[in-house]
Amino acid sequence: MELFFNPFDNLVCILLGISFTVWFTLLLVFIIVPAIFGVSFGIRRLYMKTLLKIFEWATLRIERGAKEKNHLLYKPYSNAIIAREPTSLEEEIKEIRRSGSNKDLDAAPEFEMSDIFYFARRGVESIMDDEVTKRFSAEELESWNLLTRSNYNFHYISLRLTVLWGLGLLIRYGFLLPLRVTLAFTGVGLLVFLTSVVGLLPNGRMKNFLSEKVHLMCYRICVRALTAIITYHDSENKPKNGGICVANHTSPIDVIILASDGCYAMVGQIHGGLMGVIQRSMVKACPHVWFERSEVKDRHLVAKRLSDHVEDKSKLPILIFPEGTCINNTSVMMFKKGSFEIGATVYPVAIKYDPRFGDAFWNSSKFGMVNYLLRMMSSWAIVCSVWYLPPMSREEGEDAVQFANRVKAAIARQGGLVDLLWDGGLKRGKVKDTFKEEQQKLYSKMLLRLSWDFP
Repeated sequence: MELFFNPFDNLVCILLGISFTVWFTLLLVFIIVPAIFGVSFGIRRLYMKTLLKIFEWATLRIERGAKEKNHLLYKPYSNAIIAREPTSLEEEIKEIRRSGSNKDLDAAPEFEMSDIFYFARRGVESIMDDEVTKRFSAEELESWNLLTRSNYNFHYISLRLTVLWGLGLLIRYGFLLPLRVTLAFTGVGLLVFLTSVVGLLPNGRMKNFLSEKVHLMCYRICVRALTAIITYHDSENKPKNGGICVANHTSPIDVIILASDGCYAMVGQIHGGLMGVIQRSMVKACPHVWFERSEVKDRHLVAKRLSDHVEDKSKLPILIFPEGTCINNTSVMMFKKGSFEIGATVYPVAIKYDPRFGDAFWNSSKFGMVNYLLRMMSSWAIVCSVWYLPPMSREEGEDAVQFANRVKAAIARQGGLVDLLWDGGLKRGKVKDTFKEEQQKLYSKMLLRLSWDFP
């Protein structure tokens, strides 16, 4: 049988080979090698400043076009409600009774029908501007960042904006996404391979040294896979061995953001699949704390494992997200007290993302992990600031809940976040009866101590 070779096919193969060679050479020289040594050429920050100028120009064009076409521009719901000065339950009910009651001043305090208006109004306000539910949806933006065209008023403002949006789509999916996917596979692949190799070494200073270098190198590559631009503040307060690092939780990439600047022992449940392979390789090189599904619910066992870890000052600090779920980076919700019962030094960390470049929040009830990562890698960039706060210890006479609230308040204050007392578990569950009973007790106590002083 005679074989015919098409010269054109050979030329295509040669060109493809050259293209792949050039592609990986550029990745190696400009991204992977600088990541290994923790060096930056400043390209990402220049890219960020350029994007900001483009966003400003696009926003001005939108506002000008909207005025010309008499469009009603979208305003975030957060501005729709006029904020009221906070008042206590007792003050508000007294005001209601003053305005509508002819009650005998000498009568004993008791329930009045007019009291219902207070609870009815608060209920309507909660429905219109629920401070909890809106923490589980993407943070609203004041301006268009060219990532979405969900607002129908933006469908066609001008030809320039439409062309700009299409060009951005081409850049993000045609260039940035393939680049980021390549870097992500490179970082994860190196992490699995190198930690497995380091795990073969005997325990000692050399193994710990190599383990830290491998983890830092691979996490820095993964950070570049997200085009993450991170500003770290107050590095002198970075967590030290034998301590617990606690941070607010927005996304699974919080781990990568922190671990690219320092090594931590991770805490979590054992998984299967690719995540299980990564966990098994990582624990060979570093004493991470992984739990079986049945062990996670055993609070005493979890506390014992964590306590044993922090008592060994040669082990890395533990990284924990006490909220237990992802919040949209506008607030900090209730910290679970388990991490604060151990008695170890706590190193608070505040993380604040800039939503103009990409939404880092993972709404796990809406997007799966693969879909979420695709959205992240097809955004413009991940820009965030990280603040290392001074270490905090449990004070005398302070219980675990009070200590957790004090740490949470410090993180919220530094990150410019709203400090909420609500449990992040409300993301998937209903309000506990104890919360309702607390309001009932508050009203009952008010009735008992209320002194009538009508003018």
